[in-house]
Amino acid sequence: MSGFERAAEAGIHRLAIPTPFAVGRVNTYLIADEPLTLVDSGPNSAKALDELERALAERGHAVEDLRLLIVTHQHIDHLGLLAVLARRSGAEVAALDVLAPYVERYGEDAERDDEFAEALMLRHGIPADVVYALRSVSRAFRAWGSSAGVTRRLRDGERLELRDRTLEVLHRPGHSPTDTVFWDPERRILIAADHLLLHISSNPLISRPPGADPDPDRRPRALVTYLDSLARTRELPAELVLPGHGDPIDDHVTLIDERFALHRRRAEKIFGLIAERPRSAYEIAQALWGNVAVTQAFLTLSEVLGHVDLLLADGRVREVNEGGLVRFTAAA
Repeated sequence: MSGFERAAEAGIHRLAIPTPFAVGRVNTYLIADEPLTLVDSGPNSAKALDELERALAERGHAVEDLRLLIVTHQHIDHLGLLAVLARRSGAEVAALDVLAPYVERYGEDAERDDEFAEALMLRHGIPADVVYALRSVSRAFRAWGSSAGVTRRLRDGERLELRDRTLEVLHRPGHSPTDTVFWDPERRILIAADHLLLHISSNPLISRPPGADPDPDRRPRALVTYLDSLARTRELPAELVLPGHGDPIDDHVTLIDERFALHRRRAEKIFGLIAERPRSAYEIAQALWGNVAVTQAFLTLSEVLGHVDLLLADGRVREVNEGGLVRFTAAA
């Protein structure tokens, strides 16, 4: 029996919704309980809504039957249809307390995120023409998201009581600052969204902290935070992890250990480049991957800076700001 079949037996049904992004379909989860609950929604598109409605109908439900909408984190492939679903169903909308303001003012916060990303990219050597092109792409993508009022603000460690199950709300920042997972201790099932994926490593994106002003000099250590979150998830006695993309995970401990080793290997490779000579994050990215596509510029920057932050934490490299351009050099 597959992992998704086991989840369905426990009343958790995976609905795979199309997205326009390279990651492919997003997994939303219908929890057949009281209240009828949907975890995440898919992007704001007619195609996504049509497939979601058909998937609900196959299980004997309609959008109007939904009574609780849960948002796991701030990315548009997970919250885009939220406004449409909330309006049509009248369902309660639940999100972590640090995520709720973002959900409610999505457009404003997305603009501030772009301001932060633009300043960060320029500070770390990405050419201005690439930065401004990516800013235009990001604005175009915003239509895939939406904002909605949050009627229930969840707290880290809180218990979310449904009729037949209790879900523990756990804040696991790293992939985004607002990542939230939901742990069913009785069934040993973890609804993990993008916190842990089977076939690809979740990219810890360097994001503006919730509510903060855009300041590239105070960038969050996203990968350091993510690895700490993974270490806490590793301790859960989970028998099944349901991710936000791709296939379910049966052995999260082994997978997390593999991810720890992967990130250390990447950090060592980057250290080798810095040891040769001081480099900006953009120069490191070029050395690793050559000319990076515009749409991948911020993803690769996050990848490089995340691993440099591991080296900074170990005291092996130093960060030097030279006239507004940051380079990294090996510590003496």
